[in-house]
Amino acid sequence: MTAVYGDACVDVSTVRRWARTVKDQNPAASNLHGQHRSGRLATASDDDHQHPVDELIRGNRRIKEHEIATTLATSIGSVNHIIKDLLRYKKMCARWVPRQLTPDMKEKLSAAAPAI
Repeated sequence: MTAVYGDACVDVSTVRRWARTVKDQNPAASNLHGQHRSGRLATASDDDHQHPVDELIRGNRRIKEHEIATTLATSIGSVNHIIKDLLRYKKMCARWVPRQLTPDMKEKLSAAAPAI
């Protein structure tokens, strides 16, 4: 392993210690989740991906997540995260609409509301 990974390789004694620790524990009791993991960062939700998703939605409010994912060659999960969490759209009557009303929208609604 040292020949392939060089100095970044874990020592054999460390691997053996990890193996003993995992072997002695109940698999259900092992805490493997919630720890920092190395590897590729999730970059599908950066600004470079948010803008095209927003443009597609503004161009066609009835577009489906699957169509956006296919068009942008991104996973449906990433598209879902961008739409719902970052851009804060939600689906109403088969259309994507912003979750929060702008001041102009609030003014139009209050002007159109019947007086009680």
